[in-house]
Amino acid sequence: MNLSNEIVPPRIIQGGMGVGVSSWQLAKAVSQTGNLGVVSGSMLDTVLVRRLQDGDPGDHMRRALSQFPVAGAADEVLRRYFKPSGRDAGQPYDLLSMYKQRSSVARQRVTMLANFAEVWLAKEGHGGLVGINLLTKVQMPNLASLYGAMLADVDYVVMGAGIPREIPGVLDAFAEHRPAKMRFDIEGLAAGEAEYLELDPAAYWPSPDRPLARPRFVAVVSAASLAMTLARKANGRVDGFVVEGPTAGGHNAPPRGELKLNDRGEPQYGERDVVDLAKMREISRPFWLAGGVGSPTGLRDALAAGAAGIQVGTLFAFANESGLAPRIRQDVIDAALNGTVSVFTDSQASPTGFPFKVVEIAGQRASAARDARVCDLGYLRIAYRTHDHRTVYRCPAEPVRTFVASGGREADTAARQCLCNGLTANIGQGQTRTTGVEPPLITSGDDLMALPEFLHGRRSYSARDVIDYLLEGADAPAGTEQA
Repeated sequence: MNLSNEIVPPRIIQGGMGVGVSSWQLAKAVSQTGNLGVVSGSMLDTVLVRRLQDGDPGDHMRRALSQFPVAGAADEVLRRYFKPSGRDAGQPYDLLSMYKQRSSVARQRVTMLANFAEVWLAKEGHGGLVGINLLTKVQMPNLASLYGAMLADVDYVVMGAGIPREIPGVLDAFAEHRPAKMRFDIEGLAAGEAEYLELDPAAYWPSPDRPLARPRFVAVVSAASLAMTLARKANGRVDGFVVEGPTAGGHNAPPRGELKLNDRGEPQYGERDVVDLAKMREISRPFWLAGGVGSPTGLRDALAAGAAGIQVGTLFAFANESGLAPRIRQDVIDAALNGTVSVFTDSQASPTGFPFKVVEIAGQRASAARDARVCDLGYLRIAYRTHDHRTVYRCPAEPVRTFVASGGREADTAARQCLCNGLTANIGQGQTRTTGVEPPLITSGDDLMALPEFLHGRRSYSARDVIDYLLEGADAPAGTEQA
């Protein structure tokens, strides 16, 4: 759909969750209802090559890759990773090389192809809106991810987990196939020194035959002040904001002020963490509320507060079309129905240092403990400058000895979890190791506790069911219930 003709912002944005949880199937189902379906762009290159190694069920990846505008671009990826009969029993997945500041054209192309395929499949066969969600914090793949998504005519780009000030300018450049760059965070740089990530589309499509549609850009924020800064100082147009509260799933912004923990060891949020919606209205851009709003009342209250609508993740995460492994999805639904599920906001689990929500069943984390630390995907690695001016990478969830040897503090490794491997295991792509298959690490928003109210005894449901539920009486006055 051409965004220049889209004047009414979507009422419901489906959250771009996890690694592959917001799959192309889920985004497509939501988009076909007239709302904004969103694919998760996190680690899609790894998701793609693992789908191919599992035999490309349904032939979907190869169908999408055949539509990439540059003939032959996918040949090497298919030759190297596609296994027609899938992997042999007990065979580990072949890995991509880990990202670094200057990755090869071939490595970037895999990321580009993966993001193209996911968006293309979500848009296939209908005219609805499709967006992609990326994390500002996961810097190194983002340029290739954005260009690949734009090659598939993505309609919206949604980004948070940082301050995405440079992304609007990147979208402007890529729409004209111009080179783009953005500042790269490296610890230990000298004062005044700056490093950049760069991508030149000419290296991937030397003779483009058309400009690309510039998608609308929506920034995820946890404060009105950040929204105002982005509206005024971003290097291009910011088209709207998702205002996310601390009850949303995945990563949360840390509390403002001194960190205080409750009796369970969770960070406590207070009045300073409540977003001033009056100031959001003053910015005169559409905004959507997220976190704890996944209900008809939440939608009505958001509209009454001046929002364009809501972003909802948790309800969609456990829908039939989500990418969660069916067994995991069913276990969580059953635990919710039995009243044995909870969500713990873990201030230590994530290597990023941000609070991260983890599902617990019957008081136990809904994943097994890992036998050993490992870092072989590396999306959350931090770049740092050594005394001899080399740029190297480390992650607090990698083996402690490795982290300390690279100059990290041992205290920073305490209780850190490998999100990269845990989140891929959530969608049935856990790596096979000598000790078994990598266990999942399930995340959800606090709305999980209200899932039984929505389910009414059902043990499964569709994305369409979620939309119908949220839109019940959406035009009724705020604070009223429908008979």
